[in-house]
Amino acid sequence: MKQLLLSSICLFACGFATMAAADTEYLIVSGGPAVRKFEDLRKPGEQHDRWWGNFIRTARVRMQEIQRTAPAGTRITWLVYRDGYVRRAAEERQPLTQNVESVPAAYPFINLVWFRSTDELIRYINQGASGRGRLKISGFEYFGHSNKFSFMFDYSSDVYATSTAWLHENQLGKISRSAFARNAFCQSWGCHTAESFSKVWKSKTGSWMVGAVGKTDYSYMHERNWQVGLSPGSRWVRR
Repeated sequence: MKQLLLSSICLFACGFATMAAADTEYLIVSGGPAVRKFEDLRKPGEQHDRWWGNFIRTARVRMQEIQRTAPAGTRITWLVYRDGYVRRAAEERQPLTQNVESVPAAYPFINLVWFRSTDELIRYINQGASGRGRLKISGFEYFGHSNKFSFMFDYSSDVYATSTAWLHENQLGKISRSAFARNAFCQSWGCHTAESFSKVWKSKTGSWMVGAVGKTDYSYMHERNWQVGLSPGSRWVRR
């Protein structure tokens, strides 16, 4: 079963990344973790983010993979929701933002961009660092909390069991179709994305999105080379 799961992930995550055009930008987005004071109110089997770095380590490993497989000239930009790590850092009394910043320090091919709002994220998607006239987006992947309608950047971080910073499918019309290269590869590694969000993403951006029907699984990732798994009964779908 594990081998089948990893083969399915590689079909989407490895094969499609090699189709990126040179002189393009590949975007990886990491949402923030829940804070423990909220998650400790849940039953043990329902808790999220026991480890603060779920959406950081998986993104880092994926970016290493992209760097190996994408054509020369592909720029890799990592957009990270800052406030989630600031809140968790205060709770754990650990320098988590510095830990995140240590990743591009160790892997110079990664360009880190912090964001604090959905508008900032959309602005970067549409404009990049200097406009999208030349540097189109060849890939977009999201690591974080989500439901069938939204990416939730701060789920259980600011407010218990909800989010105050999100990208809802109703906001996808703000994203410019022209920002994306033809055949751009897009994937959400969050829960439930393929149940609605993926379809709207395709209609607004023109790019297919791979997502989960059901829940994704960030537990025991060290046993599967830091690949995000699927909960029982879930599956990857491109819509």
